[in-house]
Amino acid sequence: MDMKQNTCGSLLQQLQQIWDEVGENDEERDKILLQLDQECLDVYKRKVDLAVKSRAHLLQTLADARVELTNLLSAFGEKTYVGIPEKTSGTIKEQLEAIAPALDKLWKQKDEKIKEFSDVQSQIQKISAEIAGTSVQVENITVDESNLSMKKLDEFHAQLQDLQKEKSDRLHKVLEFVSTVHDLCAVLGMDFFTTVTEVHPSLNDATGVQSKSISNDTLAGLAKTVLALKEDKKQRLQKLQELATQLIDLWNLMDTPPEERSLFDHVTCNISATVDEVTIPGALALDLIEQAEVEVERLDQLKASRMKEIAFKRQSELEEIFSHAHVEIDGEAAREKILSLIDSGNVEPIELLADMDNQILKAKEEALSRKEILDKVEKWMSACEEESWLEDYNRDENRYNASRGAHLNLKRAEKARILVNKIPALVDSLVAKTRAWEQDRGITFTYDGVPLLAMLDEYAMLRQDREEEKKKMRDQKKSHEQFSKDPDAFSATPSPARQPSTKKVVGPRANGGANGSSSRRHSLNSHQNGSRSINRDGKRETRQVTPVNYVAMSKEDAGSHISGTDTLPATP
Repeated sequence: MDMKQNTCGSLLQQLQQIWDEVGENDEERDKILLQLDQECLDVYKRKVDLAVKSRAHLLQTLADARVELTNLLSAFGEKTYVGIPEKTSGTIKEQLEAIAPALDKLWKQKDEKIKEFSDVQSQIQKISAEIAGTSVQVENITVDESNLSMKKLDEFHAQLQDLQKEKSDRLHKVLEFVSTVHDLCAVLGMDFFTTVTEVHPSLNDATGVQSKSISNDTLAGLAKTVLALKEDKKQRLQKLQELATQLIDLWNLMDTPPEERSLFDHVTCNISATVDEVTIPGALALDLIEQAEVEVERLDQLKASRMKEIAFKRQSELEEIFSHAHVEIDGEAAREKILSLIDSGNVEPIELLADMDNQILKAKEEALSRKEILDKVEKWMSACEEESWLEDYNRDENRYNASRGAHLNLKRAEKARILVNKIPALVDSLVAKTRAWEQDRGITFTYDGVPLLAMLDEYAMLRQDREEEKKKMRDQKKSHEQFSKDPDAFSATPSPARQPSTKKVVGPRANGGANGSSSRRHSLNSHQNGSRSINRDGKRETRQVTPVNYVAMSKEDAGSHISGTDTLPATP
């Protein structure tokens, strides 16, 4: 400042010297000096104004810095920050220099925070766009700089994690749907890529897993496609199983050889499979179903030309069932009727076969209802054969001799006696079951055309006659022995004793004919066609029995027709 005053004083002295030399008057000199004072004052004033403005600017800068610092701390969710001077004393520049480092550090942190927020928000926007099915292009992200707290960032991260989980779940569902579509297309013989890319182009294998569409529309489209394919698979399997059943029925009808059947193993192998069990590629392809349809149509045409042969085969099966059940039917008349129906054309072949199948089914039911009684009849017949053999054995006077095979006959006789003793109970049981059967169905139970109860009645009568004859013979033998011991006890000459009768109880298998029918039917006397039987009320009644091919045989002749070696033929 002194230097400045010296400079001004020297200049003033130089100016006065000039005025002295010039001769400037005092008035002019005062005026110039006054002007110099004013100009100096203006210069000082301007400098002061500039200083004031500079101070105000620094104060504003300091205030803004403090506000910025406060705002940053608020945005970060913090109340204090390490590095900020606690004191506010000192010059303005000192205060600015003290707060500047903390502010710079917070600005850097702000930039980092904004980048973190921008990254997480961009990922959220991208995944949200994928889920919504909109364009995945990420727009400019606007970060709310007023809230850069860790709490807000954690919220975004949590939202991102939820979206990532949802994306993962959706992607997993998409891949499952795609895999299911692949398997279904393989079974149905359809093009997988064409089918799946119709839902969305990104589902092609050429597209990466993370790039596949996971939108609601894609999931709904895949679900709809899977549902349609499953329904198609179900319908095709049902159609194939129907064709397989028809093929097997036609093969069985026409006795198709195994090597010809094996050509369609790929069709019949799934005849009883469920929808989920069919997984072989091409198992339900359309060309395979068409092939089976063509074969069924071919066999149908072949069946029509072989209808007589097939119908006769059915008739033979029906007759075989009745034969084993010992039910007589007129097979010849049935064949003539079949020929007449086929030749007349008044009945469809399928209806005829269906009717015959129904007859076969009823015949099997009939045979099943008779089985228990027929089993007992077989036991009865076997017991009667043993009874007949035992009577022959008992009449053999050499049966105890040490001949070859005598010990075997002895063992058989012991067993035969046990079996014969069970005959009455067996007959009673058979009569009771037969009566119950007849009462339940309202028809007569016949055995090869002969009423079974009539056979049992005759057997019971013959057995009773035999027992009475045995008793009479025992009485005569006893009287003969007494006569031999004491001849005087008799006043008159007795008649000679009758020879032991050879009469036997007629067994159901006696006198076996060529077809075995006579042996089973238990021949009745020609005058006994009205043999006793049991009516539905459990009472005996007289029935007219006139069976076909019935051989009448008197009780006296029955014994001569007994054959202990006859067996039950397979057919009547």
